[in-house]
Amino acid sequence: PMLAQNFEPAKLSDATAKIEADSIAYLELYTDCYNALEAGAVDTVDAALLGGIASAGKLLGHAIAKTPVGDHTLIDEALEGAGESIGKFNDKQSEKLLEKLHQAKTPDVTPFKQSVKEIDTLYNRPAQIAVDEINAKGGIQFELRYEDDQNDPEKAVNAYNTLKDWGMQISLGSVTSKPCEVTAGDTFADRIFALTPSASSVATTEGKDNQFQMCFTDPNQGSASAQYIADKSLATKVAVIWKNDDVYSKGVYETFKAACDTLGIEIVSDTTFADGNDTDFSVQIADAQSKGAELVFLPIYCQPASLILAQAAAAGYKPEWFGVDGMDGILTMKGFDTALAEGVMLLTPFNADSTDERTAAFVKKYQDMYGEVPNQFAANAYDCVYAYAQALEAAGATPDMSAADLCTKMIEQFTSMTFDGLTGEGMTWDATGAVSKSPKGMVIQNGAYVGLD
Repeated sequence: PMLAQNFEPAKLSDATAKIEADSIAYLELYTDCYNALEAGAVDTVDAALLGGIASAGKLLGHAIAKTPVGDHTLIDEALEGAGESIGKFNDKQSEKLLEKLHQAKTPDVTPFKQSVKEIDTLYNRPAQIAVDEINAKGGIQFELRYEDDQNDPEKAVNAYNTLKDWGMQISLGSVTSKPCEVTAGDTFADRIFALTPSASSVATTEGKDNQFQMCFTDPNQGSASAQYIADKSLATKVAVIWKNDDVYSKGVYETFKAACDTLGIEIVSDTTFADGNDTDFSVQIADAQSKGAELVFLPIYCQPASLILAQAAAAGYKPEWFGVDGMDGILTMKGFDTALAEGVMLLTPFNADSTDERTAAFVKKYQDMYGEVPNQFAANAYDCVYAYAQALEAAGATPDMSAADLCTKMIEQFTSMTFDGLTGEGMTWDATGAVSKSPKGMVIQNGAYVGLD
């Protein structure tokens, strides 16, 4: 048996449906609130009625915040602001509230729904494709099972224990770093080998000889990005916008900053955001623009990056943009205008437009099955399964072996073998579990990735 720790597809579908239903009620309530405030700017407002609407908005905002990926938006902040200000409702305050609401006049829950669907897209689907392909060959046979950790370290432990009781022998770990850091301690104690596609923090593997990564580590991405910017003379004055409550973003940022100090790249604007404050980036954009940043580095995922690109364009700010592998997937985000990403550069190990035979075959199959283009996260998950197949076959592993015996053999294989996958050729792993593979410099042109080199 083989484990992929998070995100049962059926549960993801239920979560998406719930967000969809809540969004309809949310939009209706928003319209009522806006109309009430607009009327109140001219005429006397019934304070009790407005307070009731604002309170309802605040409660609904909190309800949406409790969905798997939801959090406060501009709309929530505006509604809460209305409720808090009701006792002092004068012309000046009304005008400010209306302006804030006007900025969010077209509320959109697409990022919530997109993030939930993305988990299934990036992780479950490609792993299953690889399992089906390998099983069809008649040699190594995999059984793939998922449990939902809800991106919560505590719940990840429960999911892990469920799968251990099921009888897992090897693991694909968790998708994100925080849950994976916790369960990596369990796999280490239980001697169950784990290979994660995308948990990139150093803490995921640190001090654990049986926890390996298919993705780049955070430090490697930060230093490699700074080196690339310096080598190509892309800019001397750089701004960074990063997420301070995300270990991935923080890890990339810290090594990027250290490398910039060494390479003589001046970071003229250093701004952050966090959950609950991740929809309005006007302050960060204005800071970068006013300080003359020629390039903005975004060590973040594609959802907030898409908002930054759109808001910068609206503000007339047109710097060079440079991202890391977390931005891969921005071209396939539903509702995103790909013209906004024109000229964006990023380092990624995978190019879906490659003419390489294996890559082309994977992309075609994925598109035929799901109607979407896979990105580097999907390719990492696919590579994980094939790397396991190569290691198990070379080790002479059999289904009746214990997890501990398989763990010993996997450590021996992964620290000595060379693997060619979709995300790199000649990949190797050192004793820390970190993978060695070369990132590819890409630039987005006409809605597609084009090699920078």
